[in-house]
Amino acid sequence: MPETLAQAAAAARACTLCADRLPLGPRPVLQISATARLLIIGQAPGTKVHASGIPWDDASGARLRGWMGIAAEEFYDESRIAILPMGLCYPGRLPNGGDAPPMPLCAPTWHPRLLPLLPALRLTLLVGSYAIARALGPGGMTAHVRGFRAQLPARLPLPHPSWRTGGWERKNPWFAAEILPLLRARVRAALD
Repeated sequence: MPETLAQAAAAARACTLCADRLPLGPRPVLQISATARLLIIGQAPGTKVHASGIPWDDASGARLRGWMGIAAEEFYDESRIAILPMGLCYPGRLPNGGDAPPMPLCAPTWHPRLLPLLPALRLTLLVGSYAIARALGPGGMTAHVRGFRAQLPARLPLPHPSWRTGGWERKNPWFAAEILPLLRARVRAALD
């Protein structure tokens, strides 16, 4: 008998594959439902999300919701929005102070198992360089975001909405002018 989404999601939430390399231990964070119409693939939980267990429950999440033009209530409606990061657990910090990359086993283990069980998806947001690189291959985040039209209507690449992206946005005003209005329209179309 094929695995159900409930079974696969329960297995993902119980995952301990990288336990020996996770500084705060395993705490997989995802939001998933077979009825979800929008999928957000981001990087990995930060320390605040690790503590709360709620995806995008931090300043980056508030900024992403602002970009999308939706309120938290709608964002956390798992019947409409699925959230499956590249790494389900907090991966630790880099020496420069940023978060470490997602654990390399995570997406190859869980994405092929969970994504086919999301039949209602209309749009996937690829948020940040790790999600973009896995889905779209080499080429760089800015190039892929700028070439967004090649991915429509199924996918839309976006930079990570961290505070560090503010400088990138100032250097790339086309993002706010072209992509944010399109993002809001595509999100509405996917959810309505």
